[in-house]
Amino acid sequence: MPVEELTPEERETWLRALPEWSLTREGKAIERKFEFGDFAEAFAFMTRIAIKADKADHHPEWFNVYNRVEITLTTHDAGGLSLRDVNMAKKIDKLV
Repeated sequence: MPVEELTPEERETWLRALPEWSLTREGKAIERKFEFGDFAEAFAFMTRIAIKADKADHHPEWFNVYNRVEITLTTHDAGGLSLRDVNMAKKIDKLV
């Protein structure tokens, strides 16, 4: 089943439900930055996300340096932001 890119109206509605996330890449992605006590906490967080992402077959783009993790979500198959990204962001938020 094809994945649809969110319309600008849908994107605006969903972003209100994800206040910690910001729109990036000209509206084609969302991102959030996290900071932890140390590298082990940051890596453990990434591991928990990796397990959920693999089950959902929707993998984040991320960057990690020591205690910081930056996550970007976009759906390449949709050409931008989709409901899959929103759902993954919600799962990530629950892990914090």
